[in-house]
Amino acid sequence: MRGQEVMSNKTLEVKHLSKVYGKGETEVRALDDVSFSVEKGEFVAIVGASGSGKSTLLHLLGCVDRPTSGEVFIEGQNVYNLNETDLAIFRRRKIGLIYQFYNLIPILNVVENITLPRLLDGQSETDNLDEVIKLLGLESRRSHLPNQLSGGQQQRVSVGRAIINKPAIMLADEPTGNLDSKHSKEILDLLKLSNEKYGQTLIIITHDERISAQAKRILRMADSKIISDEVIGR
Repeated sequence: MRGQEVMSNKTLEVKHLSKVYGKGETEVRALDDVSFSVEKGEFVAIVGASGSGKSTLLHLLGCVDRPTSGEVFIEGQNVYNLNETDLAIFRRRKIGLIYQFYNLIPILNVVENITLPRLLDGQSETDNLDEVIKLLGLESRRSHLPNQLSGGQQQRVSVGRAIINKPAIMLADEPTGNLDSKHSKEILDLLKLSNEKYGQTLIIITHDERISAQAKRILRMADSKIISDEVIGR
């Protein structure tokens, strides 16, 4: 396909995606011919045991790694047709990434960490910053550094950084895996609220059935493949 875009009403389309490490006897097929699509505003959980391929899939969807074969379209853009510079810009503007261990910049305060994607683009603070800070419940922590925050507050900052640009898709990798049950519920509620308030497509990678039960659709993985795709009635 020579054109950069395809006509589609899907936020995400994954076509025959595979990732192979090594060759010959050392070959490891971390992802094996995975295909699925996600519509705008869906809340999808991808679940599976350790080694099932779910984290590899998230890294490919988040454009932090390139597949061995296959294609990923986000809002019609074939992301792996982009060169590295354009891909980095696309990732900042269209994808919100939330990790288990926060990945905050220790010398930046709450506001600076949240607005980092825009600052890297040479843009000023966004007009929805105050709204996002309020949504996160961090009004009194705006100037605090990460080491002055609790684990739950740090994860709220990482959520804020993911949603500040109103990305096409939010990807969360075990976002509550480093938190206690109280803060886990708070973060999950926050992600669901962002999904509903901004209509953002949300994909959570998790092994926790309590979290996946909150999603409206569950993709189950085993042996580097998707083995089931279930829409949950609400």
